Amino acid sequence: MKTSFLFPNRYKKIGWFLLIPATVIGFIVLFFDFEFKFLDLKVLAIYAEGLGMFGSPPGFFHLVEDNFTNEIVGIVFLIGAIFAAFSKEKQEDEFISNTRMESLLWAIYINYAVLIFCILFFFNLIFLYVLILNLFTTLIFFLIRFNYILYKSKKSLTNEK
Repeated sequence: MKTSFLFPNRYKKIGWFLLIPATVIGFIVLFFDFEFKFLDLKVLAIYAEGLGMFGSPPGFFHLVEDNFTNEIVGIVFLIGAIFAAFSKEKQEDEFISNTRMESLLWAIYINYAVLIFCILFFFNLIFLYVLILNLFTTLIFFLIRFNYILYKSKKSLTNEK
């Protein structure tokens, strides 16, 4: 993997600093329907459909009332995960590059295997939640496998000494 596409190593700490709180808040938002009240905003929607009989007519470029908690948490999570996943290690060598590439490929395979399973066994509104979560799972699977392989290799090097 060409390392010029990777962020500098210092971005890894920034990524974890963003990722961990965003994950905790994301679970609270997802499972407890939590929203920050100060994030109730009128935002520009490229396309909006009316809600119910008395909603606004569908159309392009409308201002809609929305709570922006989900969007901010999702963006912070993605930025944190991208920084944590795609920042150089302190010692970026061929083993790290190979592990990074294999972990990314592995994460994509697992992600789509899970998606195929969900297509077969989840329906209606719950499938929408599956699709939303699927936006994040490739990065999660990558981070888990990549860091596990690095941890395992460091542990085996320590045991050899």
